[in-house]
Amino acid sequence: MKVVAFERNLQGTGASRRLRNAGKTPGIVYGVGAEPKLIELDHNALWHALRKEAFHASILELEVAGKTEQVLLRDVQYHPFKQMVLHVDFQRVDANKPIHIKVPLHFIGEENAPAVKLSANIVSHVVNELDISCLPGKLPEFLEVDLSKLEAGASVHAKDVALPAGVALTLHVEQENPLIASAVQPAGAAAEEAAAPAEGETPAA
Repeated sequence: MKVVAFERNLQGTGASRRLRNAGKTPGIVYGVGAEPKLIELDHNALWHALRKEAFHASILELEVAGKTEQVLLRDVQYHPFKQMVLHVDFQRVDANKPIHIKVPLHFIGEENAPAVKLSANIVSHVVNELDISCLPGKLPEFLEVDLSKLEAGASVHAKDVALPAGVALTLHVEQENPLIASAVQPAGAAAEEAAAPAEGETPAA
């Protein structure tokens, strides 16, 4: 994905306010041994780009003053109640150095899971992204979580997610192995089951 920005010479609260009033968003590019660079971007174009999932977990081609460099979106500051981006941070990437980034999860096969089809369980998605480590060229836009074989009462953890070649979970995720999704019985069904008489018992009058 390509992002066009312009160099920004003025900084400070007043300068940033004037930029926003002119439909621009202030930002910064930093990293990979180069000096941080102040930039400004068209607010509306940025706002629409931020609504795309891939914009948050892809290597972006950032063009500034006719020169293009590869970056990752690292931070976005939103106005507390207006539909406005106050500031955006990009980090340069080195093609030969691993990056750490959160990647969205796409859940598939849920409707075919035995937990859903045979046991009327509800699948709860506990987290929707995972921290991974990989070289920039190996970065996936998302990770698929196959739930088609999920049994009643079972769960899926981070280590159960199939990772593309060259992609690994970050160390803390590997160690913690957090819960990703689980199949649970609806509360109403559980209550009915508990109230039902066991086989051979006579219901109370």
